[in-house]
Amino acid sequence: MKKVFKYALVSLMIAVGFGCASQSEQPAKSKVIVLDPGHFHASLLQKSPLSALCDTIAVYAPEGAEVEQYVAAIESYNGREDNPTHWVLDTYVGEDYLGRMVAERKGDVVVLAGNNRKKTQYIWQAVQAGFNVLSDKPMAITAEDYELLKKAYALAAEKGLVVYELMTERYDIQNIVEKRMLADEALFGVLTQGTAEEPAVYQESVHHFCKMVSGKPSVRPAWYYDVEQQGEGIADVTTHLIDQVAWQCFPEQSIGCEDVAVVSAEHWPTRITAAQYEQSTGCKQWPDYLKKDVRRGVLNVNANGVVNFVMKGVSVQMKVVWNFVAPEGSGDTSTSIKRGTKAVVKQLQNADNGYVKGLYVEPAEGADVKAFEEALEAFEKRLQAEWPEVEIVPAGEGTYKVNIPAAIRLSHEEHFGKVAEAFLAYKSGAPMPQWEVDNTLSKYLITTEAVRLANEK
Repeated sequence: MKKVFKYALVSLMIAVGFGCASQSEQPAKSKVIVLDPGHFHASLLQKSPLSALCDTIAVYAPEGAEVEQYVAAIESYNGREDNPTHWVLDTYVGEDYLGRMVAERKGDVVVLAGNNRKKTQYIWQAVQAGFNVLSDKPMAITAEDYELLKKAYALAAEKGLVVYELMTERYDIQNIVEKRMLADEALFGVLTQGTAEEPAVYQESVHHFCKMVSGKPSVRPAWYYDVEQQGEGIADVTTHLIDQVAWQCFPEQSIGCEDVAVVSAEHWPTRITAAQYEQSTGCKQWPDYLKKDVRRGVLNVNANGVVNFVMKGVSVQMKVVWNFVAPEGSGDTSTSIKRGTKAVVKQLQNADNGYVKGLYVEPAEGADVKAFEEALEAFEKRLQAEWPEVEIVPAGEGTYKVNIPAAIRLSHEEHFGKVAEAFLAYKSGAPMPQWEVDNTLSKYLITTEAVRLANEK
């Protein structure tokens, strides 16, 4: 079944002057195509107005609940009272959605956020057709995907196109402050090399398949529990974690594939009952593609894993855990530890801090405590010259916490806008650093090799 339809307030757009103005009126705006939206990040990018984008968004997708949820989200943004958006969706739904997108060429940027099994092929086909690509993570979940992603980046370079990933965590002020702390040699020293037993960098992330929002479970796509479509935990969540290691510990340095090596990887399943699956997806029975993972009526999802790797000689360990639902009153948790010769920097999200990430620093074992405190005081003064509200306060037992008020923290949605701004600047001709490409490809070498090793084991 094929449908062609337009959503939103076209008459209002004309009345108030929104839409794509001609070049004589203002600089040309990017025309965006959203391809097969299957993740809420596809709509989240449009939660706030983006002046560099044309207000008319072309959408191409197969028929189903996912595109309907995307359209409903955009209509809710347009219809809200506080800071409404003015998007017009020019939507095509049908089996030949990909061919129609290429043939009709209603934009110059393809946005991807959905089923991860399709994503690398979408990137490749979009680049082949001459589109720039802004993609949600992960961009590759298998070794075959990784090889195709390398080809896509190489072809994009030949064609003068931009392929860019939504790495939103770089715009979190806490991560920015941590990055500066790691670069302060008087305070942090230099990153240790560590060992597999005590890595220099340890990161752990605990998530939940079923998240309660206003007392109701958030709806996951039926395929979300299939690692062949969503990807394993060590192929998905770790993309942000690895990006943070490269971005913070080796700022503006290219990390080539020769600079990384996966030492070991393992995975284990989260067990999901039929009742839990229905609660999370609304599906009353297992889809055929999940039956291969059902044992005695319980779905086994290889969503958990540990990977040990080396990056530029530094030992790193990452652990990803997916439980079904968090105990009442709790939430996602995370741990990040980076060990320097003079200090240890931690980000912790747990019950002790109300499941809100906190940034902490303490002197390294054997470090000069007085010199550490003096360097910390100097670091605080430099921070306050830019953000007067930030304070570094004692947190017990020689540990200090960096207090960053909520008022100066950007929301998750605002992070998406910042990534879009960076992407559009590169698309408009700002030179994209080579490390952006190199570090993305080396990251996916790590994740896809980790999945391969875990499956072998």
